[in-house]
Amino acid sequence: MKLTVVGCSGSFPSAESACSSYLVEADGFRLLLDMGNGALGELQRHCGLYDLDAVLLSHLHADHCIDMCGYFVARYYRHEGGPAHAIPVYGPEGTERRLNTAYGDLPDEKCMSEVFDFRTLEPGTFRLGPFSVTTDRVSHPVEAFGFRVEHAGKSLTYSGDTGVSDALLALADGTDLFLCEASFTYGKEDIPALHLNGREAGEHADRAGAGRLVLTHIPPWTDPDINLTDAREVFDGPVELAKPGAVYEL
Repeated sequence: MKLTVVGCSGSFPSAESACSSYLVEADGFRLLLDMGNGALGELQRHCGLYDLDAVLLSHLHADHCIDMCGYFVARYYRHEGGPAHAIPVYGPEGTERRLNTAYGDLPDEKCMSEVFDFRTLEPGTFRLGPFSVTTDRVSHPVEAFGFRVEHAGKSLTYSGDTGVSDALLALADGTDLFLCEASFTYGKEDIPALHLNGREAGEHADRAGAGRLVLTHIPPWTDPDINLTDAREVFDGPVELAKPGAVYEL
């Protein structure tokens, strides 16, 4: 299983990175976790426009899903060969309606579903290509999900956006790689059920017994080095910052 960081900036793109988007590959199957602002352009550095097999959207804030509107254009108005076939797109309830509204001028209300096979996320485990995917609701102002993706005895856990969360701890239990948001700065911001800071991300990794922690979704106004230091103070395993283009082999 291979993970490629397509974009990792939180809230809005930075000068260095698109917003949240992560490509997971195994056995020729390509799964994308989130497609936030700027991700569609960066994705093409790592994957052909029509090579994705499925998309998981953790929640419906723009910095995690808005480039699906551009991806609709690429698939529906494909220059050669007509519309691309529909791929599974898993998201919270109302994902199709939200993307239709965001696009705003569709030929008809059903055309987006011609290239996206919309499926509603629920807590639980399901098969997706070669992967076993387990998902549960995490702590955020809108319905939001974390994901655990497993293949050939290895696991990747992605927090999505969340505050302190027992559900996230369960998803990350013993995971090989924990891709965890760290939006806030410890001692500076304390807003329950919204985001984690670097220390809290480290505490989650420690309590879950994760093998490796990668901090992501750090907004341009947050100092990532502070969050990295804070996480290392409470988690003894390897900790690093997500970087666009970084590749992890599991």
